[in-house]
Amino acid sequence: MMRNSCINLLIRISRPYISRQASTSTMSRKIAVCQMTSVADKQANMTVVSQLISDAAKEDVKMLFFPEACDYICDNKKDTLESAEPIIGGATVAKYRELAAKHDVWLSMGGIHEKDPENSSKTYNTHIIIDNKGTIVQTYRKLHLFDVEIPERNIRLKESDYSMAGNHIVTPVDTDIGKVGLAICYDMRFPELSTALSILKAEVLTYPSAFTQATGAAHWHVLLRSRAIENQCYVIAAAQSGAHNAKRKSYGHALCVDPWGEVLTDCGEVSPCYKIAEINLDKLKDVRRNMPVFEHRRPNVYSLYNLSLRKALLPEHGSPPAGTGSPHSTTSPQAGPAHVFGHVSVSDSCVFYKSALTYAFVNLRCVIPGHVLVAPLRLAERNSDLTDEEAQDFYKTVRLVQKLMEKVHNTNSCTVTIQDGPDAGQTVKHLHCHIMPRKKGDFIENDLIYLELAKHDQFKAGHPSKPPRSQQEMEEEAATLRKEMAILLEEDKNIS
Repeated sequence: MMRNSCINLLIRISRPYISRQASTSTMSRKIAVCQMTSVADKQANMTVVSQLISDAAKEDVKMLFFPEACDYICDNKKDTLESAEPIIGGATVAKYRELAAKHDVWLSMGGIHEKDPENSSKTYNTHIIIDNKGTIVQTYRKLHLFDVEIPERNIRLKESDYSMAGNHIVTPVDTDIGKVGLAICYDMRFPELSTALSILKAEVLTYPSAFTQATGAAHWHVLLRSRAIENQCYVIAAAQSGAHNAKRKSYGHALCVDPWGEVLTDCGEVSPCYKIAEINLDKLKDVRRNMPVFEHRRPNVYSLYNLSLRKALLPEHGSPPAGTGSPHSTTSPQAGPAHVFGHVSVSDSCVFYKSALTYAFVNLRCVIPGHVLVAPLRLAERNSDLTDEEAQDFYKTVRLVQKLMEKVHNTNSCTVTIQDGPDAGQTVKHLHCHIMPRKKGDFIENDLIYLELAKHDQFKAGHPSKPPRSQQEMEEEAATLRKEMAILLEEDKNIS
């Protein structure tokens, strides 16, 4: 074992809301929450990480959680930028992957400095999930940057000086311990993120951190317990602890909190160390059944609109080689070729019309029956990004598809709308037109359709009234529309 390591503690606490059966359930998995004091020496930090993994793996843990900046912490911007590495091709992440496979454990590497080849003056703060085969399953770029200056407490940390913010909430990752929702440190102060992840069916929320001592003493335990209680999730917060250099100290107290808000583990200020806790999904289900807050939410009154969600790995972070992917991969299989649609893809089997420059496809979640989409084949983000030729073809296709959907659904009206830009509600950075055939009385008030469209991405979070459609259902609709489109084109040809 490592010098100064914490006592490895397996927490088994009985509570009134947990049945005896649940305490011995096969739904229980061990995790290790880790604490360390990163310095500027990357090799020294890697030695600590390696030893923690080696020791914890001997205790049959399924997943280890490491803190933000587990790769290094420097005392100046120049060294911070020069030490950064890319996710794919970097020696640091390659070693993490090797350790995961060697010890047969999942790893949450809580926030490394990701080098951006296109911007040498900034990095991303990127959380990486690696499975027990060494595959990068998912990555998350920190959304909220810690730009705080409190002179009376001698606090000044401007993360934006050297880091860029991410642009997506990442859908929870299926792991050996449950569905894990990804965040980093300062993100915990924004409950909208944790609420979105819980709506997306997260069972565990992670907040790998390097909290300052002043803010940690005031808010660390309160915030983490709150996130666990309000979302009825386990919360795991690996932490940095102690003095990294003359300029910076971290609070420590790496935690695991259960869905009832009780602290299962607390590493105090000791570093390096880890503690073990049990993630028991039966226990989580008991809490959610006995206090059904998810059922009591009022999405008709309040809601989270326009979530920018990402499920697939970013292209620059690679994808698992064919035949070696994790069975827990969050990327859904698609039948046959696919078309790029912003940060996602559309199976060719779901496309029902294609012109030279435009295509039309069925929707995963429909605001109303017949809700389909039209987009340019080229990845053009905004209406203004289309060439004249593309614009002509795009709007010609919109008119044709509208005519088809009114014919198929026996209507004489359609809502045809484009959310052009983020402030207009665009969440997929690929120009697209919503075509929705309308019937009298389909909404109590006609314009409520725009509210439902605004909530469209929230429904991707698993809102019970708008479940995702199956691949088979979408393919069957697309096949029907292809046949109807062929008939319509033939009719138009005969008329002309």
